[in-house]
Amino acid sequence: MSKLRIAVQKSGRLNEDSMRILKDIGISIDNGKDQLKASARNFPVEVFYLRNGDIPQYLKDGVVDVAIIGENVLIEKGGDIEIAEKLGFSKCKVSIAVPKDSTANSLKDLNEKRIATSYPVTVKKFLKEQGLEAQLHKINGSVEIAPNIGLADGICDIVSSGSTLFKNGLKEIEVLLKSEAVLAVSPILNDERKAILETIQFRIQSVLKGRQSKYILLNAPNDKVQDIINVLPGMKSPTVLPLAQEGWSSIHSVISKNEFWDVIDALKEKGAEGILVCPIEKMVL
Repeated sequence: MSKLRIAVQKSGRLNEDSMRILKDIGISIDNGKDQLKASARNFPVEVFYLRNGDIPQYLKDGVVDVAIIGENVLIEKGGDIEIAEKLGFSKCKVSIAVPKDSTANSLKDLNEKRIATSYPVTVKKFLKEQGLEAQLHKINGSVEIAPNIGLADGICDIVSSGSTLFKNGLKEIEVLLKSEAVLAVSPILNDERKAILETIQFRIQSVLKGRQSKYILLNAPNDKVQDIINVLPGMKSPTVLPLAQEGWSSIHSVISKNEFWDVIDALKEKGAEGILVCPIEKMVL
């Protein structure tokens, strides 16, 4: 049986998050230090540890079948490579920044000025959409220093927390795109490996759904049960069980972590007591 070849970043935060989700979907990888390729013990998968910027070309050439990669890198170097899943981690922005004392406050203020960047394709496309032009200086790494040494009037780079911009005396003036890790697929993928990918996608979807949800248990007097059910946005229908204490019930449901506090406040107003909230490892729908 053939194996699905998955590319992940060789090192760094994205590598850690990628290996974590593979572990969460039940794929056990034996990987020694500095190993560039490793096989799963319990699943038809091989993992390739590659430089992030090289992965899009490996996908195009069919050297690897799928990859966990930043959407920003795929947009810059991947052309029309298909995204199978957005994975919800390793989030960042690709932003334009200028020195704090610069008079530029928007991208228009950098029209025909100099911009240093590791993302020339992304910047060029965005400028064209806005009807603007700029002199682009391609830099690999340490883009933030360019304005300080007189190389550029502004920069375009990835921004996570914004601390790097702050340390280098820069301010963000424009967000070109928001990015997160994605599961990207090679255009050269046979049916046998496609079937393996579908199984992996199903498992990933179950894990991501679990990460985005909370399991909630609460007690309520029977005359408040319907009001509380109306508040719960969860699954098809909550579970309602009688308690040993007459006139009371226990209600179990699932809520989105993004709605968590609003739902909790509403439940308390409707008479819910003894509210317990638990993490969900996986949700198979």
